[in-house]
Amino acid sequence: MLSLVQARALQLSAQGLLQPPRRRPRRDDVVAAVERMRLLQIDTIHVVARSPYLVLHSRLGDYPMSWLDEALAQGRLAECWAHEACFVSAADVAWHRGGHGHRTHHWAQRNAARMHREQRVEMDALLEAVRASGPVRAADFARRDGASKPGWWEWKPEKRWLEAWFALGELMVARRDNFQRVYDLAENVLARLDPPFDPAAAPSAAQLRQRFIVDGVRALGVTRAGWIADYFRLKPKVSDRELAPLLASGELLAVPVQGWNTPGYVHRDHAEALDKALAGRLRATRTALLSPFDPLVWDRARALAMFDFEYTIECYTPAPKRRYGYFVLPILHRGRLIGRLDAKAHRSTGQFEVKALFLEPGVLPEPPLVQAVAKAIADTARWHGTPEIRLGSTQPAAMARLLRAAWREAG
Repeated sequence: MLSLVQARALQLSAQGLLQPPRRRPRRDDVVAAVERMRLLQIDTIHVVARSPYLVLHSRLGDYPMSWLDEALAQGRLAECWAHEACFVSAADVAWHRGGHGHRTHHWAQRNAARMHREQRVEMDALLEAVRASGPVRAADFARRDGASKPGWWEWKPEKRWLEAWFALGELMVARRDNFQRVYDLAENVLARLDPPFDPAAAPSAAQLRQRFIVDGVRALGVTRAGWIADYFRLKPKVSDRELAPLLASGELLAVPVQGWNTPGYVHRDHAEALDKALAGRLRATRTALLSPFDPLVWDRARALAMFDFEYTIECYTPAPKRRYGYFVLPILHRGRLIGRLDAKAHRSTGQFEVKALFLEPGVLPEPPLVQAVAKAIADTARWHGTPEIRLGSTQPAAMARLLRAAWREAG
């Protein structure tokens, strides 16, 4: 039986968060990390680094953000709708393209289909314009209503139509310019993928579902059946009964986990890591700041069950109702989620502001923990190009003095 500590270590190992990197990152590590997670969720909030860059930093350390943009432009990664809008490996695109006819439950595709029904003339004209003139950005279209507020609710019509065609699969993202999507015909983007896209690949709905179930288990390291569907937004939920054939074939392994009333599932690729975990030889030593959209925590029920960490993204909550802050980063330390911090990177002044930091109840600010957290914050700040740290309040209050002392000692 896996203890909960061992199960956490196995999940962190699968996600690339078990131990610090042993060498400096290389360009290929960006694609390898996405392949390992199977998905890299995209979000545009950038009070700290935008989420996909931060998720990679948690795993790779000090890498240039431009590497992600380059991998997309080179066709080694692609964008699609999966969990939400995500980067995926070029090798997986055929599976996600095959899902367009079988994922009508996803809100993005439902909304896109409705928009096409209601605004068919305008959307078809836009698609023909891209076909005639080549790749476009939403910024290439002037506003006609005078509005200037940010956010999807203020998108100009052309942006909504471009996004709808992206969700429907007729357009894809060729590259990003300053994180703005550059849309092109799907056939043009697919022709540049590396490895090449096979247009003959046409998996059935059953094949797609099984592939995404298996990939979800592989990405999670160890999981209950009830947590699998969320990874790729599958419907209906995955049941123990549905997994029985995968156990019989040896694709998946079943293992009891302390405190769980249902089996834990592990992909056979992690059999060696499972043996190490059961023997107590899978040691979590990584300390890192996580994105709110990191796969480790995006399923709130799983984060609570696995790490006893209750987490809500409060950037969508009115300010007076926020408990912790606008963009709160979970703190991973040696296999536990030990706290969270509300941060903002002031790039124009080179300052990394920690507005507030909270340790979880029962977590003590002991010297090794303080030093590790101080280093994780300093590393993230330096990677941002905002090396001057400005610290606000902490809970417990003594944590502030200890962090400042750790930064002074580190120079």
